[in-house]
Amino acid sequence: MTKEEHPYQSFFYKIEPALESKLEEFEMMGYGKATKESLWMFLTKKKWKKPKDTIRLHEIVNDILRVKPGDYMNFETVEAFRSPNWFSDINEDELNELLRPKK
Repeated sequence: MTKEEHPYQSFFYKIEPALESKLEEFEMMGYGKATKESLWMFLTKKKWKKPKDTIRLHEIVNDILRVKPGDYMNFETVEAFRSPNWFSDINEDELNELLRPKK
């Protein structure tokens, strides 16, 4: 296990059906297209921030199936704000030109 790897990473491929089921539920509820990786990141950074030493597979599946779409979307929103500024390499004049209304 690498320094950055979550202790539950070994379960990822075993619980893929549960992740896919949750993603389908999100899509049916109109929450757009999420990915297994982004849902996994939500779980590891939020739900399993403090992992248990002994956790069972059914506990992990239960946690996945209990994720609320609003909690996941709030996490994604915060992560988007934490991402690097897309316009950091554009100077201010170029950015103003892009934002100026067309005549």
